[in-house]
Amino acid sequence: MATYLHTMVRVHNLDTSIAFYKLLGMHELRRRDVPEGKYTLVFIGYADNDAGQAEIELTYNWGKDDGYQAGTGFGHFAVGVPDVAEMVEVVRAGGGKVIREAGPVKFGTTVIAFVEDPDGYKIELIQRV
Repeated sequence: MATYLHTMVRVHNLDTSIAFYKLLGMHELRRRDVPEGKYTLVFIGYADNDAGQAEIELTYNWGKDDGYQAGTGFGHFAVGVPDVAEMVEVVRAGGGKVIREAGPVKFGTTVIAFVEDPDGYKIELIQRV
């Protein structure tokens, strides 16, 4: 069964962004600094996310202080699936575009893939067993 996990957006300033989302009642659920990739991920959402609600992934790319043009801050939708490689084949067989084959995430071990919807929006498939 597939589950909607998160939406990723790139941000200029993590502290300012987190403060804004706190106004909406959200808070930081977890944070991960990735020095090798020069970025920080902060997942925000409600409560402790026991219910598995979708989250927002704030991505700060270190040294990218000049901002993003409108529309370039959006990253991707994320969907959890039991078998990423199998889902990639389903997408491919249905005529969908696979832009990253199934395999471990760079600097990690989680199995992911990326596909594009008909309008070019990216969807990250994340293996959830």
